[in-house]
Amino acid sequence: MKTFVRLFPLIGLVLLTSIFAGVYLDVKDFDRTEGGYEPPYAGVTGELIDWDSMDLTSTGLAKRGHIVNVLVNGTTGMISFEIFKQEIDWRTFSDRALVVHKPREALLRRGFKPEF
Repeated sequence: MKTFVRLFPLIGLVLLTSIFAGVYLDVKDFDRTEGGYEPPYAGVTGELIDWDSMDLTSTGLAKRGHIVNVLVNGTTGMISFEIFKQEIDWRTFSDRALVVHKPREALLRRGFKPEF
């Protein structure tokens, strides 16, 4: 019995660590670029966001993760995180993101009318 009592906190710690690691990896996977943080945003390295690989939703695009889905509103440009069916607004696109990743053009191609 004592073994089971000692095992439960360990299981909880492993699960929490796995969840936090999954959230970190999902969010980090959305933007895999580095550099170009100051205008004119030159010198960017890494893989640009592949807008065409994202799922189309009624309000925009969704990049599905293991634990976190990253949602992009096609009209407002609001980036949100969906965790366990709860949507948490984060921010709109930065100037760097607009220049480097070109979300306006991608959303226009996918049938939206961006107002940002």
